[in-house]
Amino acid sequence: MILGGLQKLTLLDFPGTVACTVFTVGCNLRCPFCHNPALVFNPPEEYRISEEEFFAFLKKRQGILDGVAITGGEPLLHSDIGEFIAKIKSMGFKVKLDTNGTFPDRLEKILAEGNVDYVAMDLKNTFEKYAETVGIEGFDVSLIKRSIKLIEDSGVDHEFRTTVVSPLHSAGDFEQIAKQVEGSDKYFLQNFVDSGELLNGEGLSELPREELEKALEGAKKIIPQAKIRGES
Repeated sequence: MILGGLQKLTLLDFPGTVACTVFTVGCNLRCPFCHNPALVFNPPEEYRISEEEFFAFLKKRQGILDGVAITGGEPLLHSDIGEFIAKIKSMGFKVKLDTNGTFPDRLEKILAEGNVDYVAMDLKNTFEKYAETVGIEGFDVSLIKRSIKLIEDSGVDHEFRTTVVSPLHSAGDFEQIAKQVEGSDKYFLQNFVDSGELLNGEGLSELPREELEKALEGAKKIIPQAKIRGES
């Protein structure tokens, strides 16, 4: 497992849990609005952490932290992710897994092993706009559809979320996006923030507040509990 960084404490990344966040390296998508481009490719050495260092940190935090959020990059890109999760779980921590949903076979195996307590999947756009949004020509959206079903049927606590980016999204897209995950009760909109370190951010911007609220209204037609991230 190649790890690109560690946030030693978070009260936000893992709902209801005092946790740390560990970042895996590498991603198979090329979303132009990605705010972690160093993790997509090759992070500087000073941000990297070995598995040995990570697990030594966890051992010291037993009884202090309750959980570990695993994000990326794309964690399921790594063939040994299941073993990594199992080791964390064996130390008494709850596990949250972030994913882009493009590795349904690995996701299915991990869900079946029962070591994940919470899954957060990025839902990039309507299925029709997926290829453009993830920067992959001819992208196979059936991978996303399968992952959605696996998560919804798993019984594992989960959420779906969409980073809202103009012009990739318009307010009118969100009723359709919500329909794609209408079997779930947690769906979050996250307005785009330009970190200044985007993968390819030219021409991208956040949705104006009025449009963001219209987007939420559309999503709520399908999922009444839909929210804008960070707002009650």
